[in-house]
Amino acid sequence: MALANDVLPLLGVALLETLYMVLLSTLAALALGFPLGIALVVTSKDHISESPNSNNVLGTVVNIFRSFPFIILIVILLPLSRFLIGTTLGSTAAVVPLAIGSAPFLARIIENSLKEVEKGKIEAALAIGAKSATIIWKVLIPEALPSLVRGITLAIITIIGFTATAGAIGAGGLGSLAIRFGYMRYRDDILIVTVVVLVVLVEGIQWTGNFIARRLENKQHK
Repeated sequence: MALANDVLPLLGVALLETLYMVLLSTLAALALGFPLGIALVVTSKDHISESPNSNNVLGTVVNIFRSFPFIILIVILLPLSRFLIGTTLGSTAAVVPLAIGSAPFLARIIENSLKEVEKGKIEAALAIGAKSATIIWKVLIPEALPSLVRGITLAIITIIGFTATAGAIGAGGLGSLAIRFGYMRYRDDILIVTVVVLVVLVEGIQWTGNFIARRLENKQHK
């Protein structure tokens, strides 16, 4: 079969490159976005570490980075990728703009999830003398965990879309396969197979995230 002999080896490599970029980018984006999301919540009005000035600065920074189209952000961050990785090409170099581009989006997701926690539970923790760090780790995060899982799932799916865009500038992965071998060579079969793989990947991640979130909700309600 022409499809198996021609496409499957390329598809296997491209899928591994995409998974590699998504895994590293998600971990890096969490490292950047999770603390930022927490800071946006606790410094907001009437919260445990209220600081309007800090909150405004953080919110402005997040909004500025979120306003950039991802393809432009990649180009802007190419010098940083070259400085950190030594090149602007390949999957590893793409992790830098992927992580930085995803972190503000993830921070807003974390912020929205943590704001769903009932204020009564926070006030009860304050009433018994709990410190800010204790409230964050023992009240906010555990109570918001199902929502956080759903939000992180959404972020991962968004990062998958970003990797496809990054493929246009030499990042590798399924996006690069679709553009270089599908679109530019007029190979509809490659385009179709790539889209099918992306759909299956996204559906699998979405199902897994929903499953974990439901299990966490069931534990909370017991």
